[in-house]
Amino acid sequence: MARGQSGSAVKRKKNDTGVNGGVEGGMDKDTLLSFYRDMLMIRRFEERAGQLYGMGLIGGFCHLYIGQEAIAVGVQAIKTPGDQVITGYRDHGHMLACGMDPKEVMAELTGRAGGSSKGKGGSMHMFSTAADFYGGHGIVGAQVSLGTGLALANKYRANGKVAFAYFGDGAANQGQVYESFNMAELWSLPIVYVIENNQYAMGTSIERASSETHLYKRGQSFRIPGEEVDGMDVLAVRDAAARAAEHARSGQGPYILEMKTYRYRGHSMSDPAKYRTREEVDEVRKTRDPIDHLQELLEKNGWADEAALKAIDAEVKRIVADAAEFARTSPEPEPSELYTDVYLEAAQ
Repeated sequence: MARGQSGSAVKRKKNDTGVNGGVEGGMDKDTLLSFYRDMLMIRRFEERAGQLYGMGLIGGFCHLYIGQEAIAVGVQAIKTPGDQVITGYRDHGHMLACGMDPKEVMAELTGRAGGSSKGKGGSMHMFSTAADFYGGHGIVGAQVSLGTGLALANKYRANGKVAFAYFGDGAANQGQVYESFNMAELWSLPIVYVIENNQYAMGTSIERASSETHLYKRGQSFRIPGEEVDGMDVLAVRDAAARAAEHARSGQGPYILEMKTYRYRGHSMSDPAKYRTREEVDEVRKTRDPIDHLQELLEKNGWADEAALKAIDAEVKRIVADAAEFARTSPEPEPSELYTDVYLEAAQ
């Protein structure tokens, strides 16, 4: 259960992150089924992306979101239209949660003209203002400062919008993060900093890399409140995100959410992840998987049986297969595209 969270709660088994499960209240059939489908969409999409990378259809780096799906889906559930999302390079799941077309996302991964950034962004640098998604950034921690700028624009325009800036436990040690924290609190900017703590950054355990491993405390010297959340529980994520967004939207300034999560794959597709054991990964998959947890809730409440869940999976797999075929068959960008979208044309 997230720290500071009140109300009735059914606790999940104590897990290896040291955080208990979230509140199993305020849920209904339609909400849980929607969460289940959205998380499954991310899982199946990323599995197919991994296959395409192995086939040589995706070039460069490719960072998969498998295991962390509850965070993007849970936060998205409480956003209001116009709220912005910005993240690092483990970004595919966030794009899908924001409502971007799986075909356009997959085509962007393969560098095709039908991609959301016309094939020029690739895995790490996708962008869609229509979906209020501001990247996809390859420089570690850069999105925190840029997200703070989005929040400054919201404050300046008095539009009531909140920026959600995601970053990992590795980026939490970058200097620009703390410059951003200071500015955000000083100016009471409407931003929620979401730390996706998957415990290994680029391959070094948090215990070896960080003197303070409770990352939600990193804002204390700037007087920014924060809390620790079970990032493997979509309901706990949703509830914590709602509190944080209300804090930021009401003019009280920034809020930090440390989502304790776990990535099942390596840092990127080129990482064999030999810094942890197969037994450790299998134990998390078996006891804490966010999709399995939601499936248990649906079945326990009599809201979905095995046949219904298999039907959802079949539909999701079809959508992902169509996206992969669209990406495979879309043309590559014309060479002239090198000269487009470089400068913003001045308003006449």
